[in-house]
Amino acid sequence: MEIFERIILFLGSLVWGPQTIILLLGVGFYLSLRLRFIQIRRLRLSTRFLLSRKGYGESKKDRKGDISPYQALSTSLAAVVGNGNIAGVCTAIAMGGPGAVFWMWLSALFGMATRMVEAVLGQKFKILTADGMVAGGPMYYIRNGLKLPWLAGIFAFFMGCKPLFSTTTIQSNSIALALQTQLGLQPWISGLGLAVLTWLVIIGGIKTIGKVTEFLSPFMVLLYIGGAFITLILFAPRLPQAFSLIFVGAFNPSAITGGVAGMTIARAMRYGLARGAYSNEAGTGTAAVFHASAKTSEPVRQGFIASLDVFIDTMVICTLTALCVLTTGAWTEGTSTGMTAAAFNAGVPLAGGLIVAATSLLFGYSSLIAVPYYGEIAFTYLFGVAIKRPFRWIFCGVIFIGAVLKVEVAWSIGDVFNGMMAFTNLIGLVGLSGLAISAVKSYLKTINKNPSSFPG
Repeated sequence: MEIFERIILFLGSLVWGPQTIILLLGVGFYLSLRLRFIQIRRLRLSTRFLLSRKGYGESKKDRKGDISPYQALSTSLAAVVGNGNIAGVCTAIAMGGPGAVFWMWLSALFGMATRMVEAVLGQKFKILTADGMVAGGPMYYIRNGLKLPWLAGIFAFFMGCKPLFSTTTIQSNSIALALQTQLGLQPWISGLGLAVLTWLVIIGGIKTIGKVTEFLSPFMVLLYIGGAFITLILFAPRLPQAFSLIFVGAFNPSAITGGVAGMTIARAMRYGLARGAYSNEAGTGTAAVFHASAKTSEPVRQGFIASLDVFIDTMVICTLTALCVLTTGAWTEGTSTGMTAAAFNAGVPLAGGLIVAATSLLFGYSSLIAVPYYGEIAFTYLFGVAIKRPFRWIFCGVIFIGAVLKVEVAWSIGDVFNGMMAFTNLIGLVGLSGLAISAVKSYLKTINKNPSSFPG
């Protein structure tokens, strides 16, 4: 077992070397430039598209999909707003120092453009499967857009394996740790309970998942933000120091005392980008699967909505976690969920740890019910629709096992699969970027000609 752990940790470091950093930032920066940073300039438009109830002249026949555009966002958020926002941020700071937060921000800024292009392509190349459901994602736009079926198959393999062997272990492990710390619950009990609760939802497929996440996503996000705001209000005088730690740590980490010894810029970048990518998944292609399922005839409009995934996940929730652990000083002790619990307890004595335990459970559970969808879509691409139901059962079984694994191994497994998904997906994004960007520009021209018909 020890040899296996060493191999996984080594592969995680290898996959998230300089090449992945350059690819993720490079492609995100390239797409941002070509879109003229539309993800920031038209953030209000994205928000209003999400909240608007206009039909935009679409008929039911035009709107091919399985769930509403809002449900597509809530399900995508449920998948990415998981324990990466709690445990992932803390492990990034613990292993890479406070400067890792800066690199998470940078990856999110460029990742919003990446996410938009992923969703546009996901919508453009979606298909109907043999069981009458919609399927889309990088494997379809790589195969049908780039005409590279072999690369599409490689991507589908890694996308199918990632939720099965990574998300299951990371989320159940983080939840089990939080419940053990706060309530003294044994990990195997947590794992068994999670497996059963997850099965009850995912066995019904994407329509059931969409209905649950439509309610669960906003509730859990508001609960966590509430606890974080109380903590930050109490420790507000330390906010300037926290921002100083982030910016100094990003470019001169050796100047920071406390925390991890031997912090370097490369280390801050490695953990910041890896955990940022795990948290918001921009560049890995998962969002293209969720947003392809939305009922809409306009891919670009769904692309605008999709860009909000990254903003909410990283720029809001991950930032709140980072500021809480930095202002309270909790970043110098512990790792994972325990660090956030210590920070919240400092701000909200007694109740703070319970808030973290509750949100860790909700964040992790929301991910566990959402990510099987893109896993089964990937394996459906490889093996056909008959794989869906067995995949759901196996997924729940691995949840139980993941609760008792070591957290470092669980995160490294996630790093490996996320990195391999990113490599293959980014090829598709760059190769088809002209098509997506042309669609975005054309749609914006339509908006500019008739602004009164649009919400922003």
